[in-house]
Amino acid sequence: MRTRTLSNDLIERFAHIVGDAHALTRADDQAGYLTEWRDRYTGKTPVVLRPGSTDEVSRILALANAEDVAIVPQGGNTGLVGGQIPSLAGNEVVLSLGRLKAVRDVDAAGGTMIVEAGVTLHAAQQAAIAAARIFPLSLASEGSAQVGGVLATNAGGTAVLAYGNARSLTLGLEAVFADGRVWNGLRRLKKDNTGYDLRDLLIGSEGTLGVITAACVKLFPTPAERETAIVALQSPKHALRLFRMAEAEAGGALTAFEFWAHRAQEFALSYVPGLRDPFTDAYPWYALIELSHCGSGARIPNTIEPFLASAHAKGLISDATIARSLRQAENFWQLRDAFSEAQKGAGGSIKHDISVPVARIPEFLERAAAVVEGVCPGARPVPFGHFGDGNLHYNVSQPERMDRTQYLALWDTMANAIFDLVAQLDGSISAEHGIGQMKRDALVRYKSAVEIDVMRAIKLALDPKGILNPGKLL
Repeated sequence: MRTRTLSNDLIERFAHIVGDAHALTRADDQAGYLTEWRDRYTGKTPVVLRPGSTDEVSRILALANAEDVAIVPQGGNTGLVGGQIPSLAGNEVVLSLGRLKAVRDVDAAGGTMIVEAGVTLHAAQQAAIAAARIFPLSLASEGSAQVGGVLATNAGGTAVLAYGNARSLTLGLEAVFADGRVWNGLRRLKKDNTGYDLRDLLIGSEGTLGVITAACVKLFPTPAERETAIVALQSPKHALRLFRMAEAEAGGALTAFEFWAHRAQEFALSYVPGLRDPFTDAYPWYALIELSHCGSGARIPNTIEPFLASAHAKGLISDATIARSLRQAENFWQLRDAFSEAQKGAGGSIKHDISVPVARIPEFLERAAAVVEGVCPGARPVPFGHFGDGNLHYNVSQPERMDRTQYLALWDTMANAIFDLVAQLDGSISAEHGIGQMKRDALVRYKSAVEIDVMRAIKLALDPKGILNPGKLL
């Protein structure tokens, strides 16, 4: 694409659209928009624009397209692959959607809700609860992560097993294309077979094809009761057998099956205050299982207890702790959600958000440990993730006595070795974080030439000047 340095006059024209108070040019005001939380990516921008309406987004993109100005859309800045951070060239405008935070409509009877792109996941969840429904998309960063960014990356989270990822939870979108045209696709239909699905095209496109400004999302009945337990396991093979047993016996009531290694729990207990170990003894692996029961309370009580007793009798679990209160269940989830944060305390961490077929998770974990040792002897794998959908966060912490900078210099070597293994197992190099700038070059190695050519053709058709999030994804 052609890029240009923004003149003061052009910056003023952009600022006029949103108002001077929402056109940030001072370094102190911009700081929170230019670095992601891992400190891996930092950028520069002449101005951060904070539009307050879809119309303002439209006018910004129309001006940017006319003047060949690059635009970097940004939600809550919780992305982990640098997709929301501008380059260091300093000629890309950051478009922050945080002011588009209205819940436009909640239709409890129809099971839908229309929310703007800047609504946080937590706020969307609370709006659903107020209508006696649930919006089940849940991430550790849900207090900051915004709907627009979550849809742009097609995030998953902890409830994918029962409810699906962001794409599955979305019925319609409102979006602005590169030339400023607004597409109103906020349909509430579960079936609409009228040609190409622009909704699915935009979801997961990481702001490279259009800017999502609102979404119609699905709501679900509030479970009458949840049962939550953490179980101790001897191996990933035991976890796989336990998961298959849970699928068969719990069916649709199985809403979560999270999984982690002892080291992930050890780091969380060591570096995150306020957490408690659910067991007296240490075990190699753990899983958090949650069953949700809807209806008027006619379910068989204590479903999870006989299930775990049976699993123990079959030798699948070594121990189990069942939450006896809502507070205890929340404590279990706080432990699970702490794993990413905890790794900062253990030094440098090379992170991989990958997926493999569920049946091949044990094989991946066994082979990946050998791969890591070959790249960096003494490095410490910290695997955890969403076992039920094959999504593992295969993070690797530095050896205890190694220099952090020296270790992180191995990032690409380590990542490429892990990605090669993932490809051998018919997996994906990105399960829910997206491609951004971190995995852009890797993508062409693992996608077929046909897929890359089609993606580039779509990009050219919708954004011929290449102004939307340049250098990301493709």
